[in-house]
Amino acid sequence: MSTSTEREWFGGQLIGMQRSRDGREEYPAVDSKTGDALPGRFVDATPDEIDAACTGAAGAFAAYAAVAPQRRAAFLRAICRELDAVGPRLTSRGQLETGLPAGRLEGERARTTGQLKLFATLIEEGSWVDARIDPALPERAPLPRPDLRRMLIPLGPVAVFGASNFPLAFSVPGGDTASALAAGCPVVVKAHPAHPGVSELAALAILRAAKETGMPEGVFNLVHGRSNEVGGALVRHPDTQAVGFTGSLRAGRALFDLAAARPQPIPVYAEMGSVNPVVLLPGALAERAADVAKSAAAAVTLGVGQFCTNPGLLIGVNGAELEEFAGEVAAALASTPPATMLYGGICQAFRGGVERLRGHEGVELLESPAAKSLSGPIDTPADSGQRGPNGAPTATAPNGPNDTPAYLFRADGATFLANQELQEELFGPATLLVACRDEAELREVVGSLAGSLTATLQTGDGDQELVKGLLPLLERRAGRVIFNGMPTGVDVGHAMNHGGPYPATTDSRSTSVGSAAIHRFVRPVSYQEAPAEHLPEELRDENPRGVLRMVDGWYTREGLRRR
Repeated sequence: MSTSTEREWFGGQLIGMQRSRDGREEYPAVDSKTGDALPGRFVDATPDEIDAACTGAAGAFAAYAAVAPQRRAAFLRAICRELDAVGPRLTSRGQLETGLPAGRLEGERARTTGQLKLFATLIEEGSWVDARIDPALPERAPLPRPDLRRMLIPLGPVAVFGASNFPLAFSVPGGDTASALAAGCPVVVKAHPAHPGVSELAALAILRAAKETGMPEGVFNLVHGRSNEVGGALVRHPDTQAVGFTGSLRAGRALFDLAAARPQPIPVYAEMGSVNPVVLLPGALAERAADVAKSAAAAVTLGVGQFCTNPGLLIGVNGAELEEFAGEVAAALASTPPATMLYGGICQAFRGGVERLRGHEGVELLESPAAKSLSGPIDTPADSGQRGPNGAPTATAPNGPNDTPAYLFRADGATFLANQELQEELFGPATLLVACRDEAELREVVGSLAGSLTATLQTGDGDQELVKGLLPLLERRAGRVIFNGMPTGVDVGHAMNHGGPYPATTDSRSTSVGSAAIHRFVRPVSYQEAPAEHLPEELRDENPRGVLRMVDGWYTREGLRRR
């Protein structure tokens, strides 16, 4: 018999404004710190429920696409109010399901509402539709030019897959959902099974906002599921017109392949594996090795290393300065207490990756002299084999099922170049230092890198010529190049690009963060010789919305002057 607390959680599918719980494959939410089941039982969506969600979204598409931008913006702002109203519950449940601290979750909620407001302002202003007009030239020889007008229109229902590491900003109410709704596309979200309670709370907030602002039923839907079949069915459904995904390379590539194999292939915008290399140039290490090491260690351990921009590679040239840097990073990681990862599966995968690196020929696990000299009680028997960061004893040791220390590994440039698997992302608080024999090998290592979301250059005096040679290499391998910082931290704005070449994403032309993310879920349409009454407002002569348009090759907000 379920308790009253358990009955507070529906645990089923939210299809339009209706609830459905037809499935039999139940699972609990789990406390990430203890491994204990939390109140509420959640159930995989059935094929019929998935079909109902997708067909409902398709049924809402025409009406929602026709909603005026000002009303869509009001909907997005209403979602913000509803998320803030349920904020304390999102934080308390999120702490249990993810192990993240309250401050992090509250900050993430602010980021989530901030990006919703960003899209609301964007669609109210309107120029994002990229309106272009080539007025008719009937006297042009040898052939007259017809009147042509082009702009972006919504693509259709979007399937969004919630991410594990950001239960709000990259999950149910996150950037994929926000940008799709802003574009005029209904959404079907698959909740991440690691935080189903947070997902349900956020989904109900969106549905309340939809009802308050009079949005068509079916504009938003939530389905649960641990089975791969739930996600596969969403991608295969003929009404799904695009996919937004954040997660592992394996899962993202599987969804991409499914979408490509459909009778009507659809775009998949998947953010996947990224090692985010940090290149340590000699001038930077000579000037501030200790400071760079401190910031690198902080970036590696931020959020227990569970950021998509976690610096998984540190690349430098052998020498005293690199040795100083390595020692400082090792000491900083050794003094960082073990922390709880998001859920059991992600922790197990991280531990497996650590063991593979430990056993890899030519790869060394670095321990600092400071770490080796630390003393203090270990909360486990001395012969248990548990250790603090980097395998060294510390004052604290992992005591929860999903706790882990941080790790610093090292390999030389030749080993790295000979072993492609050393470029694979290890998602968690670990990084690999690649020590190159000289600048020539450094350039070779950088030139061998696969695609990443970010690439960072730590530079100083005397590094200018080296930067000139490395920057073109990094531009071709990353979506964002950072100078003298660390890659963690993604500002939500108009100029942000959060994407990169494969395997970072499936489409390096797009971003999943910032206002440009809206362009993933639209497509261009040209209207030829269309009567004014049948044109969108953005393409009419008088330009009633005052958007910036390209008219005959020139950008202007003025109305069209007839020849």
